[in-house]
Amino acid sequence: MIVAFSVTPLGVGEDVGEYVADAVRVVRESGLPNRTDAMFTSVEGEWDEVMDVVKRAVAAVEARAPRVSVVLKADIRPGVTDGMTSKVETVERHLAG
Repeated sequence: MIVAFSVTPLGVGEDVGEYVADAVRVVRESGLPNRTDAMFTSVEGEWDEVMDVVKRAVAAVEARAPRVSVVLKADIRPGVTDGMTSKVETVERHLAG
């Protein structure tokens, strides 16, 4: 499965990059395939391991912020591995064609 999620601390002011970095650090240290862009962090793996990473990433922000907002989208497709790469490659192939 692939989960794309964003964690936003609330009540800490406008500059939230330091807090978001705490969440991204948890994801990167998990060892699971991941990718971060300007809006979301995607992580790929089995249900329990991915949800554990999301939970720990949220907890890292929650430890320093009075309130946390989470947006999560999941692509649950049993048997597919390396979906983050293969999905993008498919789109790129069609664009090149």
